This record gives sequence, C-alpha cells and structure tokens, in this order.
Amino acid sequence: MPAASQAPPRRRARDRDATAPAPPAPRPGARPSRLNGLWPYLLIAPTLAGTAYLLLYPLVRSVVISFQHFRTGELIRGGAALVGLDNYTRVLGGAEFWAVVRRTLLWTAVNVVLIMVVSTAVALMIARLGRRMRLAVMGGLVLTWATPVLAATTIFQWLFQSRLGVVNWLLVTLGFESFRDYTWFAHGTSTFAILVALVVWQSVPFAALTLYAGLTTIPAELYEAARIDGASGRQVFTTVTFPILRPLFGLITSLEVIWVFKCFAQIWAISKGGPEEATTTLPVYAFQVAQSLHRYDLGSAISSLTVLILIALLITHLRRMLKHEGEHL
Repeated sequence: MPAASQAPPRRRARDRDATAPAPPAPRPGARPSRLNGLWPYLLIAPTLAGTAYLLLYPLVRSVVISFQHFRTGELIRGGAALVGLDNYTRVLGGAEFWAVVRRTLLWTAVNVVLIMVVSTAVALMIARLGRRMRLAVMGGLVLTWATPVLAATTIFQWLFQSRLGVVNWLLVTLGFESFRDYTWFAHGTSTFAILVALVVWQSVPFAALTLYAGLTTIPAELYEAARIDGASGRQVFTTVTFPILRPLFGLITSLEVIWVFKCFAQIWAISKGGPEEATTTLPVYAFQVAQSLHRYDLGSAISSLTVLILIALLITHLRRMLKHEGEHL
C-alpha cells in the first residue's frame, strides 16, 4: 500500500489545508462602509428626536419663559422681554412658595414610605402563596396598575361621596352615625388622606411586582441556612432579603419619589389644590399661577424650581444609597 494512503486522516486533512490557496488579503487602506458605522445611530435617531421634542424642548422653553415677562399679551402677540432673575426673586421671596414646598415634601414622604412598606409586605405575601392564589393576586395587581389615572380618581370620588358613597354607607352600617352624609372633600386633612390612599393604591402594583421579581432571584439556600441558625422572619428579612435587594429597593424608591413628587392629575381632578390649599403641591401651584393668574413667567419659574428640588432630592437619595453600597462591599 502506498505510504500516502497509510497516513492518518487528520494528517491528510492538515496537508490539504496547507496546500490550499490562502484567502485574499484585504486591500491596504480598505475601510468598512460608512453606512454600516452610521446604521446604529440611524436606528435610534427617531427615538432621540421624539424624546427631544416631547421632553427637552418643553423644558428648555419653560426655562426661557421663566427669564421673560410673559403673560397673556406676550402669549398672543409674542415679543416677550427679558427680565433676568426677577421672576425667581419674586417666587423665592414669597412665603406661599415655601409653604407649598413644605407641603410637597410632606406629601412625597408620606406617600413614598407607605408605598414601600405596603409593596414590600405584598411582595413577601405573594412569595408565600400557592400557585393559584399567587396568580390571582398578581392578576389583581396588574388590573389595578392598568386602570387609567382619571378612571381610578373617579372611583375614589364615588367611594367617598357624601350621600351615595360606599365608605359612608359602610361606616354608618357599622354604627358610626357621625359619618352619615359626611363630606370628606370639605376638610383639608381628609382630602389629603384620600389622595394619599389613591396614589398609594395606584403605585403599589408596580413596586410590589418588581420586588417580587427580585425575591425570586434570591437562592433558597440562604433562607434555609438562616432558618437553621434560628433566625426569625424579621431577622431573615434584615440579614438576607434586604441586603441582597438593597439596589432594587433604592431604584424603586427613586422612581416613586419622581412619580409622587410630580403628581398632578389626581390632585387637580379631586380638589384642585383645596380645600384651603391643603393639597396644593408644587405642580398644582405652578399650574394655578400660570393658568388662573395668567402669569406664565412665574409659573415657569416655579416649574423650573420644582425640577431643581426634585433633582436635589434624587441626588441626595442616590448618594446615600451608593454610600451604603460602598460600606457593604
């Protein structure tokens, strides 16, 4: 038998590869097509253009108006004159603005704390439920989340209606005769509480479902080890669940701060900032000044200050969160 036929198959294949012609080398100076390099940017260009038009342009326009003398006349005929920082000086020099700031901070703190506490409890409950009950609860949360804002606001208005409302009927049925025909929206404290309940009810589904998704990523071995060591339910949460999900808790808290701080539709639909300005927050106050008083320049200044205050709150929160993360590394 010839020697070549006795060679192993791998060797014969290697010999064929060695004798095969080499692929043509790229030409010197050849570059990939310029269109290929621009293609990713072309794909995101419509999104960037839409974002700039819907978000960036109104923000820049509002900031520009805050430095102008802009009222109904300027809105109709144009030609607004620059006034520098006069609008900001007038807003910051008024006691009403600072009262609204304090009320907005209280509104944000109360809502965010309740949202996080209730959402955490709901997420932990979902994790302990059986499959059918878990699906039922999650389905209810999704439906609540999908309810339009104004539709949910109308439902709460009906629930607390003085004569035909379910809440008054239930309280009277339970023996609380003082709530017969009780007008909830005539008192600042009760209106504030109803709006808090509404916002918390609308916000819990997102936070609870997100936290539950985070819970499913924690290894079960960690819980088993904690229980073997004799840890209680509270200790398991503080030593296992919360440290692992701390970044997720921080992210959800930041999102809820943004959502609650800029909340407008629910407040305006129910109370328009009343009664006696008990529910007037910064977004509502800016709208009142701009639309009711036709002082668009002052309203823009208040809106710009609202954005700055919100950014300051988020930066403070994120710095604290990053500090805690650094301590635990």
